Amino acid sequence: MSKYTRIEVFQSMQKTGVVPVFYHADLEVCKAVVKACFDGGIRVFEFVNRGDFAHELFSELNKYALKELPGMMLGAGSIVEEATAALYIQAGANFIVSPLLNENMARICNRRKILWSPGCGTISEIGKAEEMGAELVKVFPASEVGGPSFIKAVKAPCPWTNIMPTGGVTTEKENLQKWFDAGVSCVGMGSNLFPKAIMEAKNWQALTEKVSELMSTIKAVRK
Repeated sequence: MSKYTRIEVFQSMQKTGVVPVFYHADLEVCKAVVKACFDGGIRVFEFVNRGDFAHELFSELNKYALKELPGMMLGAGSIVEEATAALYIQAGANFIVSPLLNENMARICNRRKILWSPGCGTISEIGKAEEMGAELVKVFPASEVGGPSFIKAVKAPCPWTNIMPTGGVTTEKENLQKWFDAGVSCVGMGSNLFPKAIMEAKNWQALTEKVSELMSTIKAVRK
């Protein structure tokens, strides 16, 4: 059962400004990465459903976060059907993110009042997602469907729409400035936040510093 309400999760996403997107087969690496993000100021973290027994990894990671990282909200990403969504909800996922729009997933998440962020690539898909109760839609793959200009175009007739672009978002100030100027609520970020050199060296202090710098950059571009 989720610890946080979907409104609390959305508000945390909006306040933090970034949702890390991460998977690793080693539980200890996952713990270290989540802690580095927590220490750097992030309070929402998307664990990617990738690889065998990923849900078991998530279950242990969530137990760790609940015990050691107060206020950190873990959710599951890359979920494409309702059965897997239910599996992660049972493991305590506070939110479910999908690369696509699936009505059955909406029913599962809404029934348990779990924040559900479906992947959309058109304004019609976004409208449909909102009709099904999505508070925050994931535009994916963001750079391929039009980038910041697409976000800005959607927000013009639908200023109430909350958007999280994923795919093509980097840690550079110029890149982030474009997304936030376009009107995003937050951004999803994967490999750009977890450089290969840092991950291979397991330099978690460097990762914490990178996350802290990212938080400062987001704060600056939002002014």
